[in-house]
Amino acid sequence: MADSATHPKHVRAINLRVRDDMRALIDRAAGIRGKSRSEFMIDAAYRAAEDTLLDQTLIRVDADTYRRYLEILDSPPAGEGFARLMNAPKPWAD
Repeated sequence: MADSATHPKHVRAINLRVRDDMRALIDRAAGIRGKSRSEFMIDAAYRAAEDTLLDQTLIRVDADTYRRYLEILDSPPAGEGFARLMNAPKPWAD
């Protein structure tokens, strides 16, 4: 007998309506990756879900640490290295 904890059940539960041009783009990208449309879309959605959840990380600190953190954020950067960086030529500004 198969253990459901080690063999997750795959269900057909997501249906999407998509414009033809979007489907063509997804199909082209999936082909480049050697994946089916479904595999490609599931991988992309899974990565986006992970990124969204990871962006929600909560860091707890005591009041003194938090106050120091705010002081650092409120202090403008300074020093020779920072000045050199800010005065360096910007290739995109040509």
